[in-house]
Amino acid sequence: MRRVALVAVAALVLAAPASAAPLAQRLARAIAVPHVAPGATGAIVVDLTTGRALFDQNPDLPLVPASNEKLAVSYAALKELGPSYRFRTDVIGSGHQEGAVWRGNLVLKGYGDPTLTSTGLGKLAAELKAEGIREVSGRVLGDESWFDGVRTAPGWKASFYIQESAPLSALMVDRDWYEHHVATQPALAAAGRFKQVLRAHGIVVDGPVGTGVAAHTGLSLAEVVSEPLVDVLRFMDRQSDNLTAELMLKTLGAEAGAGGTTAAGAAVVRRALAEAEIPLTGVRIVDGSGLSASDRLTARALGALLVDVWHDTALRRALWAALPVAGRNGTLEDRLRKGPAHGVVRAKTGTTDEASALSGYVGDRFAFAVLQNGRPVSWTWARKAQDRFVTVLAAAA
Repeated sequence: MRRVALVAVAALVLAAPASAAPLAQRLARAIAVPHVAPGATGAIVVDLTTGRALFDQNPDLPLVPASNEKLAVSYAALKELGPSYRFRTDVIGSGHQEGAVWRGNLVLKGYGDPTLTSTGLGKLAAELKAEGIREVSGRVLGDESWFDGVRTAPGWKASFYIQESAPLSALMVDRDWYEHHVATQPALAAAGRFKQVLRAHGIVVDGPVGTGVAAHTGLSLAEVVSEPLVDVLRFMDRQSDNLTAELMLKTLGAEAGAGGTTAAGAAVVRRALAEAEIPLTGVRIVDGSGLSASDRLTARALGALLVDVWHDTALRRALWAALPVAGRNGTLEDRLRKGPAHGVVRAKTGTTDEASALSGYVGDRFAFAVLQNGRPVSWTWARKAQDRFVTVLAAAA
């Protein structure tokens, strides 16, 4: 009789549901899919309560992160610029005012605002009109000197230019959309649009538009600022917007580094990560968007970044609001629409031909990172693995 009972118990163990298996074992099964090589997959899960790593697979393997690169840029921006930072755009006058006429040029100077639109130019025009200006005897010039003049980032495919990101500039309006096309000279297009807006507000400009650099002795006549950084990051990370990420990186270089270049911004990101003691072995920050084939991150670095954010209330609040929510918004709106992960997982996606990634939080219980590479990587199977992975975590949270 005892032998029969033991056999029955053994049968129950063999038939136990998958949830009875150890968490690490379930995660390993979830992430194993066809057409995605285990040796090109890095993953980690950290318990936010204890700080203990509960699972890892190739956590120190340098991998192309795709748009998970934006997590590193977001982190550095919050650290170096602060959640309340605002991009600005100025109108600087060279000359003087005589009655209703500005005798000289108006210079529209940009400081990297990726959100500047014709509406913002209208606010600048309204300020000038309020100062009594009705005519400009000179020209309207666009000043993009806050950044360098390089329109793309290192390691991009040629097709990424315009298709994945408009030309980069410290001065751009309406994301470089001007007169029914993407402008390849952003500052010139911005000056042209500003002249049109001035005319619409009753201010006539006698001279042609052009580009130039505002003199240090110029007079500040008007200014418009963006929404706070936290709101800009919310758009950037939820929509995985490449243009915003690249301008954010150059802004980091201009504000906290050696100048408004991609390389200077990348150095600031690396410095911010190093100061937080995030492991940087194998990490390469080359651009801001993750489009560069030269970028490298590790699952361990991303996990450490997410844990560091979690323990800083201001950073946590900002990044939590910026990340897409499973099944609800952003790049996760059409994923994980059912099951325990729905509405619980907040994570940054990443997709290029060579990489698929998902990193973020499962409620207030776990931080996780999954990076998968291939030549090319199977998006379908990679996302299936990621979705199964976070569903296991959500069920265990």
